[in-house]
Amino acid sequence: MSETLPGFRLTQPESVDQAVAAMRAEPDSRFLAGGTDLIVNMRRGLAEPKNLIDLNGIAELRSITQDVDGLHIGAAQTLREIGEDEDIRHRYCAVAQACDVIAGPGHRNVATVGGNLCLDTRCLYYNQSHWWRKSNNFCLKYKGDICHVAPVGKRCRAPFCGDLAPVLMVHGAEIELAGPDGRRRIALADLYEEDGADHLRLAPQEFIVSVHVPPVDAASVRSGYAKVRVRGAIDFPLAGTAVLCNKHDNGSMVFVVALTGTNSRPFLLGGVDPVAPGQNLDEAFDQLEKLVQKQVSPQRTTTTAAHYRRLAVAALTRRLARELAADLADG
Repeated sequence: MSETLPGFRLTQPESVDQAVAAMRAEPDSRFLAGGTDLIVNMRRGLAEPKNLIDLNGIAELRSITQDVDGLHIGAAQTLREIGEDEDIRHRYCAVAQACDVIAGPGHRNVATVGGNLCLDTRCLYYNQSHWWRKSNNFCLKYKGDICHVAPVGKRCRAPFCGDLAPVLMVHGAEIELAGPDGRRRIALADLYEEDGADHLRLAPQEFIVSVHVPPVDAASVRSGYAKVRVRGAIDFPLAGTAVLCNKHDNGSMVFVVALTGTNSRPFLLGGVDPVAPGQNLDEAFDQLEKLVQKQVSPQRTTTTAAHYRRLAVAALTRRLARELAADLADG
């Protein structure tokens, strides 16, 4: 099989209802926004839809607004447009930072928030040419019956490597979904499952309409994002961390951490205790670093050692938390 793009039809709805109807008429279709992930997978034979439903003509999906309920981003809004929004850079700094380090400028011009949240999981044994995968008897994620990363198990270990999910999760984001049964709103964290072959909890024929982020007090909240990758640009994260620090009136600090690139889902770090006024910050950061090491589970899904990814993301989390706390103290 060559890596030429297979033939397909293009449907261009002008409303959410039309998009839902188009998918209902042809359930084997795929929704298309920027296509920076889907089109590459189609070239490699990992997806073979006969019809693509282009969401870019739906005005509802192309907006950034703020009100008393917080920030609202349409799912087809591009990463460049989000990253360049001055209010997002001021109030939701981690979101802008993540947008700035996703792929390259050409990708960010077309890639969308909805697409980044729904990225396919990645693995050394999956993201290859068709002949390479076939010569290795395929894998559990695609036409095979074994996970080459963990052969004794029956669960795909391919990690989720999206950058926007963790930064939106630390800010308590929710997403609105649309499908044949209407619309529903869920916490973004509830979108994901710890299964590399089936990591999205979308109902059949559903897609993301918008992202909703609660308001923040810029005077008492700081957030940031950092990731480790093979190259300093373009690459997916080998491991990424988003940290939010909220300083309360009594001087205590609450840290919220979310991780990506290490597990088959992005997830919020559990067991993070508030830092009381006067508490030794180094001890708190030590504990945070240990929590990250215990809860991430990188596997042999890249050419980079899993243990390195574990240690690197823990160190990044500690460094980022310290920087945010210092910034709040100075502010």
